[in-house]
Amino acid sequence: MSRFKLVCQYDGSNFYGWQLQRDKRSVQGELEEAITKLNKGELVHVIGSGRTDAGVHAFGQVAHFDMNTKLDHNNLRKAINGNLNEDCYVNSVELVNDGFHARFSAIRREYIYSCRQIRNLLDRNRVWYTGKLNILKLNNAAKILTGEHDFLSFSKKNPQIKDTICNIYQSEWKKTGEIVNYHISGNRFLHHMVRYLVGSMVAICQGKYSIEQLNKELDNPRSDSKQFKAPAYGLLLNNISYE
Repeated sequence: MSRFKLVCQYDGSNFYGWQLQRDKRSVQGELEEAITKLNKGELVHVIGSGRTDAGVHAFGQVAHFDMNTKLDHNNLRKAINGNLNEDCYVNSVELVNDGFHARFSAIRREYIYSCRQIRNLLDRNRVWYTGKLNILKLNNAAKILTGEHDFLSFSKKNPQIKDTICNIYQSEWKKTGEIVNYHISGNRFLHHMVRYLVGSMVAICQGKYSIEQLNKELDNPRSDSKQFKAPAYGLLLNNISYE
């Protein structure tokens, strides 16, 4: 049995997230169905680097699967894409050693969140229309997030998650025309964490929140914190790095 690493992109608008769900369309489910067809109908499990929520997009989601095949990696990629719908596409497939794990071997994850200051209906499923934003205020808040912190206050409550400490390597806002993108990378992320952070920083620009409150929530993590949450459709999983 050979192990393959798969990198894919998808438009999350019509998916109920990455994770396989009963009677709901998921990215994992469609990939498994597409690859299983190439395995004479015998189920092939696809393990992702992590879950993305309903509506969240990806350019560099990584997964792995085990299968015996005579196809080389390029023809295997083409065959999988031939079985997929147009809102999911496999960028690459490569043969890896049995020790590779899409989730546990990852050392860095990178997300981009896109905000638009002037409404444009053509990209409404890709960006969050926020109105005018102050890039200086956004970056003053973003700098606070770098380094190792307990992000319990900025995550969806989950009693099964005991470790809520993450190490953030990059936290920066960049403006291109009327689009303002938030770039964040770290060793791991909690459920809804990026959306809570973006929502809080945008709220600072809107006068609904303050940097002092942001600092307080980081210094005093708690599971019952009430935070602003950005919508899912502005979020993109951009890249996963491995050793």
